[in-house]
Amino acid sequence: MPSAMNPAQFEQALRAKGVCYHIHHPFHVAMHEGRASREQIQGWVANRFYYQVNIPLKDAAILANCPDREVRREWIQRLLDHDGAPGEDGGIEAWLRLAEAVGLERDEVLSGERVLPGVRFAVDAYVNFARRASWQDAAGSSLTELFAPRIHQARLDNWPRHYPWIEASGYAYFRGRLSQARRDVEHGLRITLAHCTSAEAQARMLEILQFKLDVLWSLLDALSMAYELDRPPYHTVSRERLWHRGLNV
Repeated sequence: MPSAMNPAQFEQALRAKGVCYHIHHPFHVAMHEGRASREQIQGWVANRFYYQVNIPLKDAAILANCPDREVRREWIQRLLDHDGAPGEDGGIEAWLRLAEAVGLERDEVLSGERVLPGVRFAVDAYVNFARRASWQDAAGSSLTELFAPRIHQARLDNWPRHYPWIEASGYAYFRGRLSQARRDVEHGLRITLAHCTSAEAQARMLEILQFKLDVLWSLLDALSMAYELDRPPYHTVSRERLWHRGLNV
């Protein structure tokens, strides 16, 4: 049995997982480099919205399973960030403004009709994991935020130059997440480093983080099939959106 890593070594092992972050997916690389079409950008925004609206459900599951009041007091801020505090807009509303900025209709995005089955299945798997796992394991799955500030900054730096047709008001979500993600990383790391002190627990958490990375990568795999290879589900039998659209959007 290997010995446990010290906290600095374990944090470094978690950060090393960034090599699998979806910023390296070819679909995302194309968006970053200005090679994405308007249809591809719109497809990404519409499908990613399904992930955005499910993040508060994931965080609510963590809260429901967590008996530690002090952890709940901090973690609840994540719900407010996405849903918005009373009288304030949150990240979900900011994402809807991004959708409008790229030329999508709000009602179309809210309906979920553009959400691809692969995206829906991957996101649902993540939410279901958070509901069934221990609150510490589910909290650790959120540590893909370790790599998020870089991706948000890259969009703010490159998209206005590459995609001048996107209205500037749509970038509010990315600006807001720069500070929010850094705060969330600090809290999530404290929990994970305190919880995972054995070699077994550390190995499990690295697998959990890989699972979350798999989820994010799978979203872009589905988008790549539909919007790069022009092979959306059932493309051999119909050009219509025949796939199941779900009941929870």
